[in-house]
Amino acid sequence: MSLVRVHNFSISLDGFGTGEGQQLDAPFGHAGMRLMEWAIETRTFRGMGLGDDSPGSFGVDEAFASAWGPGIGAEIMGRNKFGPQRGPWEDEEWEGWWGDNPVFHSPVVVLTHHARPVLEMDGGTTFHFVDADPASALEQARALAGGLDIRIGGGAQTIREFLEADLIDHLHIVLVPILLGRGERLWDGLEGLEQRFAIEATPSPSGVVHLVFTRRTDS
Repeated sequence: MSLVRVHNFSISLDGFGTGEGQQLDAPFGHAGMRLMEWAIETRTFRGMGLGDDSPGSFGVDEAFASAWGPGIGAEIMGRNKFGPQRGPWEDEEWEGWWGDNPVFHSPVVVLTHHARPVLEMDGGTTFHFVDADPASALEQARALAGGLDIRIGGGAQTIREFLEADLIDHLHIVLVPILLGRGERLWDGLEGLEQRFAIEATPSPSGVVHLVFTRRTDS
């Protein structure tokens, strides 16, 4: 069966995956872009149009960042990753943060309690808006993925819910050396999580630490 993977999800030293006050001009709230500075310096993210056109980093961070795409057939993301709106869709013209040609180039399942028609974008990305628990959302994503792996794209609450449901096989977390103090925490309620995974830590000269959790087969 296809794997369920998380890649390049950055958290602060105190465990926050986004800051407080997310809005249109501040996708990560008061954190600004500090959680993602390591990624913006990589060739992979520059190739997505998410950094400037300088050469970027080709080292440890690039090796991890580049694993984001290969083998992925669909992504699942929370409503807050798709956009800053809450509640009923007051503006269905909003098509996400990524412009006319989003970086996914695959089906994307957006978890929301409010129905919206499928949104087809350039480059092969289609957004499917569903009201579903993690297991049901995963079943729908697998039906769209053509046998390839499923990526859980975030935010923190969505990843936490999939971890609580024990549905994640590979988890790549980037520990960024900043303290946010407030926002959306990843680890709350996940005591003992480490017992389910083999964990490897790889430090980077950029100052971040890449933590890779791989589901244990001996438990």
